[in-house]
Amino acid sequence: MKTQSERLGSEPIPKLLWRLSVPAMIGMIVMALYNVVDTIFIARGVGIIGVAGVSISFPVMMIMMAISGAVGIGGASVISRRLGSNRAEDANEVLGNILIMVIAVSVISFIGAFTFVEPLIRLFGATDEMLPYATDYIFPIMVGSIFFTFAFTSNNIIRSEGNARFAMITMIVPAILNIILDPIFIFGLDMGVRGASLATVISQASVTILVIRYFTSGKSTLQVGLQYLRPNFRLMREVIGIGLPAFVRQVGGSAMMIAINAMLIRFGGQFEVGVFGIVQKVTMFTIMPMLGVLQGMQPIVGYNYGAQQYARLREIIWLGLRVATVMSTIVFIVMMVIPHYFMMIFTGDEATIETGANALRIMYMAFIVIGAQIISGGLYQSLGLAKPALILSISRQVMFLIPLVLILPYIGGLGVTGVWLAFPIADGLAFILTVVLLYRDRHLFFKKGEDDGVYQEVPQS
Repeated sequence: MKTQSERLGSEPIPKLLWRLSVPAMIGMIVMALYNVVDTIFIARGVGIIGVAGVSISFPVMMIMMAISGAVGIGGASVISRRLGSNRAEDANEVLGNILIMVIAVSVISFIGAFTFVEPLIRLFGATDEMLPYATDYIFPIMVGSIFFTFAFTSNNIIRSEGNARFAMITMIVPAILNIILDPIFIFGLDMGVRGASLATVISQASVTILVIRYFTSGKSTLQVGLQYLRPNFRLMREVIGIGLPAFVRQVGGSAMMIAINAMLIRFGGQFEVGVFGIVQKVTMFTIMPMLGVLQGMQPIVGYNYGAQQYARLREIIWLGLRVATVMSTIVFIVMMVIPHYFMMIFTGDEATIETGANALRIMYMAFIVIGAQIISGGLYQSLGLAKPALILSISRQVMFLIPLVLILPYIGGLGVTGVWLAFPIADGLAFILTVVLLYRDRHLFFKKGEDDGVYQEVPQS
């Protein structure tokens, strides 16, 4: 087993979390940045109607991310525990079955691009005016879904073996390329929204080449070979079962987007949908550092749980919760004080800035508790505990946020403000549920083991 994987069970926890989380945070922030840049160029090159069209089509992309996330996160959990138990051949077989699932999903998406994409966009709430922009954006992404799905899935797998640095590279390379290609396609070639979409597909295709070379060059702890590309439906069920919470969370996010867009159109109009398209990008950017901490934690948790090193497991849980809570508190303060500066990045229109800043202040009122929610949901996934992970995954968006979005606008004439208020209320309710589950399962996370207090250093490579 390579040193990058052995460190998961021996290097001091704070140093290890730093080593794995910082690259993940950098990579995710850069990825969020290119999503932000996409929206900036579309807003300034096409207008708020272009942003509204992308916002309407985004649930389709979120469904693709949901499937990729289920396969990637579920596979990463299984692989890290196999490596922790010193079962390298089994881990290789898991990787082979993940590749089979990625190909199957990509074929379905490719066919869908030519058959049902327009009816799907209309189902998600597109008006006649928004429809051309929405289809222009999502069609190339569905056609090139093999690159998108493979890149998203493989990033989780690379992190599961402890190689956070290369996982970071696989996020930074497409982000930078996308940022370079956006103005060329949108402005230089006058392709509008479709130009932004093509830039995304090309950037993901570039990283696919890097990842394939990584797995075939011997740099990975895992091995790719024809002998591992045999369907094993028991393994597939295990991967999908553990990844199901990630799938439900993303699909819930897609359903949330549909519900929000529908209510914004009903009580406001296309302008409010466009504003939410910008607000959503800001939210994505602020949540990425906490997701980076989670991504750094997950291989450590899975490996040490598989190796029955429970003292290390306890330490990484507490450290991750503290770090994520500090981050969410900082974001809360910033959003209460200067939300308008984030809107000004995207547009100079005073009405858009004012509406978006007001929405951000309301939506972030309970953001302090977000960090604990993110860490806890990922913690259950890392341990292979699918049921509580599923409950936490659907709690905020499906159990609380969507019903609140559909109800609050009708109460007391709240209208669009009710849509924004649904976010902090859902955050508070989801946090209460998180605390209840963590307290119930404290015996799993904080069990005693023979390794208590024992740490080892490994040679630096």
